[in-house]
Amino acid sequence: MTGNKIEPAQDTADREIVITRVLNAPRELVWKAWTDPKHLEQWWGPKGFTTAVTEMNLRPGGGWRYVMRGPDGAEYPCKGIFREITVPERIVTSDEFDEGHVAVGSGDLPSGMVVTAIFREQGDKTKLTLRIMHQSMEDRKKHEQMGVIAGWNSSFDCLDEHLAAERAQ
Repeated sequence: MTGNKIEPAQDTADREIVITRVLNAPRELVWKAWTDPKHLEQWWGPKGFTTAVTEMNLRPGGGWRYVMRGPDGAEYPCKGIFREITVPERIVTSDEFDEGHVAVGSGDLPSGMVVTAIFREQGDKTKLTLRIMHQSMEDRKKHEQMGVIAGWNSSFDCLDEHLAAERAQ
């Protein structure tokens, strides 16, 4: 057949950031820490930041909004809409910088991100994979320049500490 050609799916690696961490806690506890505002406010954000959960409607189509505050008092509000929730395995949500977000670096913030958090049991531990899909390679690069990878790794350190405290109770 001439003229009919099947194009391969577009590779998304140039638009995606993937961060993985094995957490020393069972999946149910990690899920609760990720989805319960009382837990989220105890660990979300890089070391030295605090976070207020101002909205959490954990259902497909429901919204969320967090405001992180840095050690210098700068605020970093973010919001999104849950697209998919499979308890306790997977959450897919949009992720946007909200009004009042202090720009880091160039001041040109990426937009239209989709974040997928995957929670996999590994014995009595949990492998958490965070996939951040951007609309373009340029937006992924902007996000990286803002420090997203170091920020998430620091946040996961805080989550590890929170989970250890929860397990000690």
